[in-house]
Amino acid sequence: MLVLSRRTGESVVLGDDITVTILEVRGDVVRVGIDAPRSVKVHRAELLAELASSNQSAASPPEDAVASLAEAMRKRQE
Repeated sequence: MLVLSRRTGESVVLGDDITVTILEVRGDVVRVGIDAPRSVKVHRAELLAELASSNQSAASPPEDAVASLAEAMRKRQE
């Protein structure tokens, strides 16, 4: 991991077309501006983790739902 120190108004350039600028520093909060093409996805890490967790929950039905479905299918075959 590259670690840099920047002051308000200073930037870091990633590749040819992404610029990250420090907009403001207040205590322990840093406002960051990101200038990137629309084709580049920019997301906050905590939202990606929450989305992954939500998707995992949605894709894994509760055990009783699986058992109920299996029982319904057995009854249907009879």
